[in-house]
Amino acid sequence: MSTPARFWNLAPYERLLETGDFCRMGGQVSQMVGLLVESVGPPAAIGDFCEIQTRDGRSIRVQAVGFRDGRVLCMPLEEVDGLQAGDAIITRREAAQVRTGSHLLGRVLDGFGQPIDNLPLPELGSLRNLFAAPPGPLEREHIDEPLVTGVRAIDSLLPIGKGQRVGIFGGSGVGKSTLLGAMAKHNSADVCVIALVGERNREVRGFLEHELGEEGLKRSVVVCATSDRPAPLRIRACFLALAIAEHFRDEGKDVLLIMDSVTRMAMAQREIGLAAGEPPSQKGYTPSVFNLMPKIFERAGKFARGSITGLFTVLVEGDDFNEPVADAVRGILDGHIILSRALGQAGHYPAIDILQSVSRLASAISTSGQKRAAQRIRQAMATYDRSEDLINLGAYVSGSNPQLDQAIELRPRVSDFLRQPPGEFTPLEETIKRMQEIGE
Repeated sequence: MSTPARFWNLAPYERLLETGDFCRMGGQVSQMVGLLVESVGPPAAIGDFCEIQTRDGRSIRVQAVGFRDGRVLCMPLEEVDGLQAGDAIITRREAAQVRTGSHLLGRVLDGFGQPIDNLPLPELGSLRNLFAAPPGPLEREHIDEPLVTGVRAIDSLLPIGKGQRVGIFGGSGVGKSTLLGAMAKHNSADVCVIALVGERNREVRGFLEHELGEEGLKRSVVVCATSDRPAPLRIRACFLALAIAEHFRDEGKDVLLIMDSVTRMAMAQREIGLAAGEPPSQKGYTPSVFNLMPKIFERAGKFARGSITGLFTVLVEGDDFNEPVADAVRGILDGHIILSRALGQAGHYPAIDILQSVSRLASAISTSGQKRAAQRIRQAMATYDRSEDLINLGAYVSGSNPQLDQAIELRPRVSDFLRQPPGEFTPLEETIKRMQEIGE
């Protein structure tokens, strides 16, 4: 007697039909020069993933990055030991997808979407394309609701809205990772997706255990492609994090997307462009670097069903905030937070330079009382900053400038308000109350 159809488990076969590649197009490796594998075929588009079958039985995943004289140029995504001329290469179009779902929460993935936390990953969830186009301009909603970070300096004077895209700029060692960890742990978003791109190996575990912590990891998905990984895999990690964030957004959730760092992503794209023969432009960065940035940034925003708030760090080379990557990022995003080395050296954490930082949506997500208090605090800080040398030299006579007198009087209270230990969380109500007391 045959088994009734209702007892058949068709799920594995449905997944195979959904992900299987039943018509593989093949080619042959002709040579490898530098970082590029050159092959005759297979038919592939820029960005497609391919797989090389070596004669010793290994599979090497590569990505198509260009064409030359009718040949396909690919960059390896893993080690190429054992690769020989004449090895077969086939397209793997399904590799440009990721299976997403709530089972990813609390997990740490590599650039392929595979777990690196020594725990199995269930085959659940829906497939999403990594390289989806950004939503159209008319699909976006107005940003009118603040995202609480728990950091007083940001929530008061540089408020971030749900769906806003903000850059965090600073040199090495000024506290970017510590600030990101504090914001990832205590924010008011539903889900946090973190892309660690080009980080040192030793810093990943430190960030997870010290900055993010067990509490923060429970509602986060971490995608990691360290500095030793090939350039295409570092770029892929960015798009993998975006696809995961878009899954939770489509479920109606507010997502905080953290990408650390845009500079290392740009360096990876520069490496790919130069290897493919692209001409260098500003400081050696190829045009494809500046073409890639908006494709990533514009996928964040507020939409009808949910939002993706983007925090993108920029590692400023030599503390030059006008270098090409920093300048391009600042022109695309909806605000920038500048971290000052001088403040960091003075033990002021977080080392945010309030006067140099801007939130372009502050007026849309702040009440009139908040805006007045923030304006008075900024005015007092700017007044003191202009006369700081005179004050330190003792050349200023008290009473000669009432505005400066008030700024000098407010400075200790403002400084105490803006200082905050990394593990301390301040509710938004308390932050606004303290800010208005100072700005009265």
